[in-house]
Amino acid sequence: MKTHDEFAIFAKGVMRESCVPLENKRKLISGRIFFLFGILILFGFLSIVSILAGSTIFFLGFMLIGFVACLCQYLFRIKPFFDEYKLAYKKLVIGEIVKFVEPSLSYQPASGIAQSKYMMSGIFTTIPDRYSSEDYISGKIDKTEIEFSEVHSQYKTEHTDSKGHKRTQWHTIFRGMFVISDFNKEFQGRTVILPDFAEKFLGFIGQTLQSWNMSRDQLIKLEDPDFEKLFVVYGTDQVEARYILSPALMRKIIDFHEKAKKLCRGDISLSFVGSKLFLAISCNRDLFEPRIFSPVCDNKTLAEYFSFINVSAGIVEELSLNTRIWSKK
Repeated sequence: MKTHDEFAIFAKGVMRESCVPLENKRKLISGRIFFLFGILILFGFLSIVSILAGSTIFFLGFMLIGFVACLCQYLFRIKPFFDEYKLAYKKLVIGEIVKFVEPSLSYQPASGIAQSKYMMSGIFTTIPDRYSSEDYISGKIDKTEIEFSEVHSQYKTEHTDSKGHKRTQWHTIFRGMFVISDFNKEFQGRTVILPDFAEKFLGFIGQTLQSWNMSRDQLIKLEDPDFEKLFVVYGTDQVEARYILSPALMRKIIDFHEKAKKLCRGDISLSFVGSKLFLAISCNRDLFEPRIFSPVCDNKTLAEYFSFINVSAGIVEELSLNTRIWSKK
């Protein structure tokens, strides 16, 4: 894995030179956004004056004119330029960071992990009603194939109130980075590792509730107390699950969890299915969106993007996936 010091040198050199054209576009867009805010303030002030003067007609007129002016400013002078800027930003800035982390990786901002692969992991049991994925990174790190992207999955609930009005609410299942990596071992069953919220807060009662989870496979009990405090493991095969989760691998997962926690303040979930390792790093925000009111080469922002990509690609090194302990049958 590359270090933050190495990236700082890269960002001050190669990155800063390539960011100049984008910085001019960013300033243009931010200026137009400030102009839109100015329109809102102006017509908001005129509307308030109209109300105080007792003129409903002028109030409605100023509100309508202000709304139309803001809508036109957004549709014709902001959105097209921002969409163009966003694509250019991702290809140049994020693309350069991806190549810095690992030259063999490719980046496709508009692509993502397919929903079928997301469900194949077995990490999530709820079928999403709405699924989106973008910022797709893929390639081969030494001997190991890897792909990852941002994923946001949601399900909806509908409620009807006493007056017969139907209301739809959207709930997040997962939001963050989803990683799929070759594990070089053909598993016969499925092993799923989830954050252990029940035991953390309920102790022995939590363990009992875990064993009653009908949406999951059988509960797998392991002998590492530190691992058991952080995770709960479900699997179709007790023997295979223990074979996969060796003491060394459990310790590496704990260490990786700590790094991901510092980065995203979220939890990680993993699964071993087929010949793949699936990893979900929870992070409740967009990871690679350009920030209009910060300079393109803002050091803090670039370092953050680097960390997300480096940690996701770093699963290969962190879990020693290039070390061929097993061979595929």
